[in-house]
Amino acid sequence: MSKIFIFGGSGRVGTDLIKDLVADGEEVTAAARHPENIVDLAEIKRDKLDLHADVDQIAEQIKGNQVIYFTAGSRGKDLIQTDAMGAIKTMMAAKKAGIKRYIMLSSMLSLDVDKWKKIPGLEDYLAAKFFADTYLMDSTNLDYTILQPGNLTEEDPTGKITLSVEPNAKNTIADVAEVLADLRDAPNTIGKVIPMSNGNTPIKKALAEIK
Repeated sequence: MSKIFIFGGSGRVGTDLIKDLVADGEEVTAAARHPENIVDLAEIKRDKLDLHADVDQIAEQIKGNQVIYFTAGSRGKDLIQTDAMGAIKTMMAAKKAGIKRYIMLSSMLSLDVDKWKKIPGLEDYLAAKFFADTYLMDSTNLDYTILQPGNLTEEDPTGKITLSVEPNAKNTIADVAEVLADLRDAPNTIGKVIPMSNGNTPIKKALAEIK
């Protein structure tokens, strides 16, 4: 059993991720600015955490965990202080707390700047994710994995993916959460940026084939 901390525990992906991790018997702490919005399960601890907090405060809250998930997002309302700098502060905090494994929920094409024009209206969001992802890769020594799914949908899960993504590609939220949960036990994905969308390959098989 691992001790796992989730930033963004009240979001749609975070909620399904919590359920998957609990089903696997993990010890989960889920945090959000409004913890009352986090799914109410007896097996988890719900924490109040504002990504505007300083790094030392965040580090104090996450110490003792082995795996960090970042699934938080402002839905365009606070891109700099939440999606970009908020994420970066959690990376700094992970270093201070001695936590190495860090799994980032990013967005399709966040690092492919030339393709942003194919997704009109999301340029500022993708820029925020670009800076967070780039910092994680280039300015930390964390054992990171960055997941870049397509557009999130609330359709039934398929359990199957393809490890590629193009503008307007889709991902069911439950499938994204399952991939995130499985990444913690996939050391072959450390140091990788993984694009994904709904496809034809079972999730565990697709992840096992990453080299």
